Amino acid sequence: MTDLIYSILCEQLGFIGGVGVIVLFLMLFWQGVKVALESRDEFYKLTAMGITVWIVAQAFVNISSAVGLFPITGVPLPFISYGGSALIAEIIAIAILLNISKA
Repeated sequence: MTDLIYSILCEQLGFIGGVGVIVLFLMLFWQGVKVALESRDEFYKLTAMGITVWIVAQAFVNISSAVGLFPITGVPLPFISYGGSALIAEIIAIAILLNISKA
């Protein structure tokens, strides 16, 4: 039901809104990589990179499915798609990433 939320978002917000969502995910990727590179501990680096790649790859797969590049897989768009357990997992992951950035 919410697999193609990106197409609905683009329909409602237009081209600028669709590009804006992609830019926000690219900014999340950049900040996550920055946190990973600035971490002193190897475990923190790997955890930060893992969280960043997980969320951005999930967004890439969902957006690619909505555009028609990939088959529809049922992967929710992070922070936008409706779903309780996926949203809770993503919020916890971002909280861990924020804690890594403070260490």
